[in-house]
Amino acid sequence: MKSRRLKSKIFNQNFLAVNQNFQKSLADENKEFHRLKFFILPKVDGKKSISPARFFSRPSSAVKPPETTTLVPKASPSSLLHYWIGGASSGAAVRDKSSSKTPPVRIRCQSNFSFLRSPFAVSSTAVMTYNVADLGAKPDGQTDSTKAFLSAWDKACDSVDPSVIYVPTGRFLLRNAVFAGPCKNMAITFRIAGTLVAPSDYRVIGNAGNWLFFRHVNGVTISGGILDGQGTGLWDCKASGKGCPSGATTLGFSNSNNIVVSGVTSLNSQMFHIVINGCNNVILQGVRVSASSNSPNTDGIHVGKSSGIIILDSKIATGDDCVSIGPGTTNLWIENVACGPGHGISIGSLGKDQEEEGVQNVTVKTVTFTGTQNGLRTKSWGRLSTGFAKNILFPHAFMVNVRNPIVIDQNYCPGEIGCPGQDSGVQISDVTYQDIHGTSATEVAVKFDCSYKFPCSKITLDDVKLSYKNEAAEASCSHAGGTALGTVQPTSCL
Repeated sequence: MKSRRLKSKIFNQNFLAVNQNFQKSLADENKEFHRLKFFILPKVDGKKSISPARFFSRPSSAVKPPETTTLVPKASPSSLLHYWIGGASSGAAVRDKSSSKTPPVRIRCQSNFSFLRSPFAVSSTAVMTYNVADLGAKPDGQTDSTKAFLSAWDKACDSVDPSVIYVPTGRFLLRNAVFAGPCKNMAITFRIAGTLVAPSDYRVIGNAGNWLFFRHVNGVTISGGILDGQGTGLWDCKASGKGCPSGATTLGFSNSNNIVVSGVTSLNSQMFHIVINGCNNVILQGVRVSASSNSPNTDGIHVGKSSGIIILDSKIATGDDCVSIGPGTTNLWIENVACGPGHGISIGSLGKDQEEEGVQNVTVKTVTFTGTQNGLRTKSWGRLSTGFAKNILFPHAFMVNVRNPIVIDQNYCPGEIGCPGQDSGVQISDVTYQDIHGTSATEVAVKFDCSYKFPCSKITLDDVKLSYKNEAAEASCSHAGGTALGTVQPTSCL
């Protein structure tokens, strides 16, 4: 019972933080697209509560809805998002199959909230469509179509009407392109039916930093399509030890708000596949990332200095972290993600800079790791820093032959330069691992290597069962304190 209460408390706190973040950012937006935002307010022991199953947004209809409607609780966030993106009618209720016997509850409707734009959104305003082929783009994979794409962006950005930039089938060659705001329009959708292709010569965009880059935009949706970074040549260059460019991130967002990336596939990025930096309110749903297991620095999704980020229903196979969480990240929700090959889902590295923002309110839920270097990892540099990581929840993870299923490493020091012998100043606390099962590829399945000066605190292991070669694995703790609840194998060393 104590375990359930603990999990529920952190679970609700983290999702409520994400929810509040959306409210704050969206309250004052342009109302070209209207949404109904629902908050379920049941009473439990006389108190109101909220959970991820009780939050979603969907298109409004021409008919004003009743003040309350019926919704069955316990529908997963991913199914609710699917319902929203699918454009279900506003009169329908959401019901999760697993909760068919759950009594319905009443919800309060709040209209006049703008929300993240879906390519299927309903609008009372005319939608302008700009076909890149009509503006000169060629689907032959050889003709540079960058100018046509930027022309379409300029038209959409300058329009006061919701706009769609349509990319038909075919392969469109693009050099590095910057889609800059702010725009008059806060409802722009890239609807991609084809494939965007980076130059095969990695030197063309290798020092650009980003291949496709959005900055200072608000209300942009990227829907569908394949982004082919053609990064294998650069990987080979780096493996040879020659002087090579650092490489370009395939899809980057900076200082932007209310972004949706849905059904996008990223192939063979030169460097990171998707980067969210300095952003608020971003949903990445149904993303597919594919790169070789030996591709260097090809993180699937990197989030830093951002808040209100949701990653759902995605499959990531790459040569580095499937998801990396950098300093300044708050209110992050990750659910139903398959990772492998790759380096796992990592908080960090933290503490690289002495003055650094922390990471807090992170939930990583229902994830599967297959053949990865790590599973759930938190890492910080072994040197002084003001950084921290707190209020982290890892519920429901399944490990398949993972080298380090659960790991906190506060002595991270690549190349043993700039930190050997120093203690990490990053303070790690309030981290819960709940319902973690599967197999470890090494004997030590749980490793907490924490700072001597700032030990890890309030670490909770709840219902953890990890084996090594069909036998119980081992745990290793250094300067870590916390609690073990329920069945914990390997035996807790906290």
